[in-house]
Amino acid sequence: MSEIEKKSVNVEDTEFSLSAVPSIKQTQGLWAAMVVLVGFTFFTPSMTAGGNLGIGLNLKNFFLALIIGNSFLGLYCGCLGYIGQKTGLSLDLLAHHSFGKKGSFLPSAIISFTQIGWFGVGVAMLAIPVSGLTNVPVWILIIITGIVMTLTAYYGIKALAILGSIAVPLIAILGIYSVNWGINEVGGFMNVFSENPKEPITLAAGIAIVVGSFISGGTATPNFSRFAKTPKIAVTATVIAFFVGNSIMMIFGAVGGAVTGQADIFDILILQGLAIPAVITLGLNIWTTNNNALYTAGLGVSNLTKISMKPMVLAAGAVGTVTAIWLYYNFVSYLNILSGMIPPVGAVLIIHYIMNKREYSDNDYEAKSVNIGSILAVICGALFGLLVPWGVAPLNALIVAAVICFVSESINHKKV
Repeated sequence: MSEIEKKSVNVEDTEFSLSAVPSIKQTQGLWAAMVVLVGFTFFTPSMTAGGNLGIGLNLKNFFLALIIGNSFLGLYCGCLGYIGQKTGLSLDLLAHHSFGKKGSFLPSAIISFTQIGWFGVGVAMLAIPVSGLTNVPVWILIIITGIVMTLTAYYGIKALAILGSIAVPLIAILGIYSVNWGINEVGGFMNVFSENPKEPITLAAGIAIVVGSFISGGTATPNFSRFAKTPKIAVTATVIAFFVGNSIMMIFGAVGGAVTGQADIFDILILQGLAIPAVITLGLNIWTTNNNALYTAGLGVSNLTKISMKPMVLAAGAVGTVTAIWLYYNFVSYLNILSGMIPPVGAVLIIHYIMNKREYSDNDYEAKSVNIGSILAVICGALFGLLVPWGVAPLNALIVAAVICFVSESINHKKV
């Protein structure tokens, strides 16, 4: 019996943070799997990213950026969703195989720290504008928001599915209303986008915005897809979330941005006379994404501490809530740097699984302590993505990490 299994025997861990989800517990149908992942991608910054695309691209380049960028996201996250369902393992437990037992601490630390940070930023992102509209002190709203979001993440994957089932349709309804308003303002959809934007961005920059909007969060897909009934359900739900869901968010933001000249979705909705719906949408939007972020952070901290996920979710939520304002005003640039380190982790998980499928189904397999090749792949990929000025940064990072991991695993196979 492995160390993880021994520690999980005496503790009821309904979220299987320290072990694979048994096949009997992989009961999630397409709707439940989809609303969890679509709720994840229904993210306010994605609408703001869409607003920037609407301001800087013409109609043709906007749809090219959308299709190319989200096709890549769908493919990348679909692979991770498939792996999560087939193995029943979370991202952190998959890292035991690809990075080694102790080596897995690196991706767990990066992802946990980043997701706690984004959770805090999301709490402040909601509390600050709501405080401005209601005059309720920001600190009160932060405490209330942090507690509510932490509790729903604490209750696990079932709570995420219930929240997503409520939030996703409501966000979609308001988004459709907002888009319809924008189209009517300019007399038709063909008039929404300027053929020659005042502050144009290149197609490559547009693709980078689309891919960068969710490639970091998408790396956590196995955490959610591992509960799906079948690989087909896991992949379908993932592709719908990251291709269709993310595209919808960006269209909502792009139409409003192109018509009003404002990139921030909250400002766009205010200009459309939708202050109260804007608060509701912003709240639900951030809530669904923050829940998934905190759930992911809890799993990562669980891997580091070998304590089951639920207590770690409470601890992570408390840290994110207490530091929310400071994170919002001081830490976003650092979080972006950390987020740039996450796509190489996903690349290593995919390449290692493809090259070592048998070991993932071997109950007697004992992972090595540290896989140096995988750690080197993440470090080199991250540095390449952060420092090389051309191309699409997250794609650069992912490709370099994948190549190094492939070479490393090929060498390992020759040694055996």
